[in-house]
Amino acid sequence: MKISFKYISYFLLFIMGVSMALSSCTSDLDVTPGDDDEFLSETFFQDPASYKQVLAKLYAGLYVGGNDGDGAADIAGIGGDFSSYLRLLFVTQEFPTDEAIIAWADGTLPTLNAQTWSPANEFLEGTYSRAFYHISVANEFLRQTTDEKLTARGVDAGLKAEIATFRAEARFLRAFSYYNLMDLFGNVPITTEKDPVGFFYPEQKTRAEVFAFVESELIDLDSSLADSRSNEYGRIDKTAAKFLLAQVYLNAQVYIGEDKFSEVATLTNEIITSSNYTFAPVYKNIFSADNDRNGAQNEVIFPIVGDGNAIRATGGGMSFIMHASIGGSMDAASRGMDGGWQGIRTRREFVNLFPDANGIADKRGLFYTDGQSLDINNVGTFTDGYAVTKYINKNADGTAAQRNDIPDIDFPMFRLTDAYLMYAEATLRGAATGNIATSLGYVNKIRARANATAITTADLTLDFLLDERGRELFWECHRRTDLIRFGKFTGSAKIWQWKGGSMNGNSTASYRDLMPIPARNIQANPTLKQNPGY
Repeated sequence: MKISFKYISYFLLFIMGVSMALSSCTSDLDVTPGDDDEFLSETFFQDPASYKQVLAKLYAGLYVGGNDGDGAADIAGIGGDFSSYLRLLFVTQEFPTDEAIIAWADGTLPTLNAQTWSPANEFLEGTYSRAFYHISVANEFLRQTTDEKLTARGVDAGLKAEIATFRAEARFLRAFSYYNLMDLFGNVPITTEKDPVGFFYPEQKTRAEVFAFVESELIDLDSSLADSRSNEYGRIDKTAAKFLLAQVYLNAQVYIGEDKFSEVATLTNEIITSSNYTFAPVYKNIFSADNDRNGAQNEVIFPIVGDGNAIRATGGGMSFIMHASIGGSMDAASRGMDGGWQGIRTRREFVNLFPDANGIADKRGLFYTDGQSLDINNVGTFTDGYAVTKYINKNADGTAAQRNDIPDIDFPMFRLTDAYLMYAEATLRGAATGNIATSLGYVNKIRARANATAITTADLTLDFLLDERGRELFWECHRRTDLIRFGKFTGSAKIWQWKGGSMNGNSTASYRDLMPIPARNIQANPTLKQNPGY
């Protein structure tokens, strides 16, 4: 069974005291409850169960965009469906790359396909505001759970100990949001529970300062998070913090111009050898409706939990990914869904990463081709470009999920296989703590599961690893960050269809390795400085 607190997460999404329309211009939620039932009010916290309910809100916020699922959006100006955290991560990490393209012409969405966005892009504004909203909820929870407040409320020692773990998880989720902001936008404000509640202009920090904050938080959390795999399924543990820190270090040259590859190899080695997470034997099971219990759950370190019965969101999270990737002649029922939105497919260059070597097909090449052309002549035509069938809203044995309008699939945000690939990359990049033979063994273990041909040490190059990361981790919200780290997101080193806005693709300016600070957020906080080039 999935986590018990998922029902708290998705049914008890209480109304916040104020709108977070302009989250960059305040430090936090100015919580002014309108009645005794208001979320985060002093009266609310008199109930011992309230603390877990707020923690659940933090986790639920990764999937849904508002109270009651898509309704009562957390962020003014963008619907709860469009402003789902997971949906926005997918939009920003996948659409600007070779892995995905979307047919829809909603607002400024087409500019993300082509790397031609501007500061007025409402989807970037949604991403920026969503992350800061999440940070604000975490900060307010941390304010409300100090020892002083808990003692004043008469909270007993047993619950206090449990709340200490809740606080660590809230800090992790805050660090996760700062990681995404640092990765996408660079220089952003930092606010914590120590900042005052109310309106003020938070100071914009450099990317290096944000890096240092995230790093220090994740290191400190090793002493307070639950031990590896000892927490409820779906909740964070020490391994998740190590994994996120390894991701931060893997990209340290991009973020702060420093080599942290030895730290990456050390952390990923610890995750692989002592975390109690294990390699799932069947690749496709990681992306099915019962991936919380079919063996895949042993590989997934940080899932964003989905549940067809508990979640009311029809347009966010996995509901978006599933519905939008079905169209053309595809049978929605065979995907476990009630219909398709004719939106997302992949591009020719990504399909070409899956060669049919000696008649042996890589099992990870999960494409639907019937009636679909390999080339994308028209971005707005769903049948231009191969469809992707990586995720399926059916159980591993083929039986039906709980329902066909909202999927049960848990999104695998962090998983053990990525630790194998990070270890190998760090080793190739010169990590003193890495070992080439071990790296080769990890990569061939991954390829054996995929029915792909084993490679030799001579084959294990950085270019090969970038391609292998694509084959293994596509549509898992890594591609933009990976391409930037390898110097192939912008510029001419790697071209794909519709990059730059032309069918056969063209070079784009390097300043687009960073997204612009959204114009509306700068209007709200005029102390923010725009990124170069915008």
